[in-house]
Amino acid sequence: MPWLPWDNNPAPSTKTSQEDLTERMKKEKDDLVAQALSLPPHYLLAIALLAGGTTALGARYVYVRQFRRIPNAEWVNPDMLARKRWVKGYVTSVGDADNFRLYHTPGFGWRWPLKFRTIPTGRTDLKDQTIHIRMAGVDAPEAGHFGRPAQPFAQESLAWLKSQVEGKFLYCQLVRRDQYGRIVAMPHLKPRVLPGSLAQGKCLPLEMLRAGWGSVYEQAGAEYGPGGLDEFLRVQKEAQTARRGIWKHGLQGESPAEYKRRYRDAAAAGEPVMPSSPATTGGWFTRFFSSRR
Repeated sequence: MPWLPWDNNPAPSTKTSQEDLTERMKKEKDDLVAQALSLPPHYLLAIALLAGGTTALGARYVYVRQFRRIPNAEWVNPDMLARKRWVKGYVTSVGDADNFRLYHTPGFGWRWPLKFRTIPTGRTDLKDQTIHIRMAGVDAPEAGHFGRPAQPFAQESLAWLKSQVEGKFLYCQLVRRDQYGRIVAMPHLKPRVLPGSLAQGKCLPLEMLRAGWGSVYEQAGAEYGPGGLDEFLRVQKEAQTARRGIWKHGLQGESPAEYKRRYRDAAAAGEPVMPSSPATTGGWFTRFFSSRR
């Protein structure tokens, strides 16, 4: 029964109740300790090993996921590709207009105000320390290599990609390894506001198609992300209609895949490379769309 002001009995002591609760808790703790100490030594040893092993596994998982770097493409294992793992990194250089070098920057500590890890800048220090990324779902005009002339708009396409990613952080979803040992990935630009763990930035291949500096890659093994091939073709069609980038003069022209095939076939036959003839053939892109009418 609760105490009332007109009762003759004194009010219960709050202090006494608190002391009783403290005493009960102390007694229960002592009982638990006594029970634990009464266990056989081999039980105690097993419990200690289990607790230590669990802690070690947890620490290793945090280290692997948050702090251990992937130095280069050779360290990307099949499990990472099967799970299509996301990695964050810093673009140290851009090669052609559809590939670049990514320095993996896991966890935190790479930027202020918590900067305690550094990204090398010298070519010697970066040797074997970057992942060679080939962008998924997009093909860009071929630059001049091995005595071959560059395709039209190759320099402009390369300049666009450099302006978007060089010297910046990206998020890449690893997809597969191509025949050249590069890692095919779906890169996303860093979100403007939220961290990359909470939101995705713009899809870089789609942005390249939207700007008109690339075409949809439709060879075997192509990947397009959640939107699929239809989304890539839709964005490309918008750029073509607006005559942006490589579509400035319309659909006439030779695709990067045709360009490479022309030189490969000539080399295999031991014959000189025949020049492309868009005026005669109508170009790959023209044939592609006319076949769908």
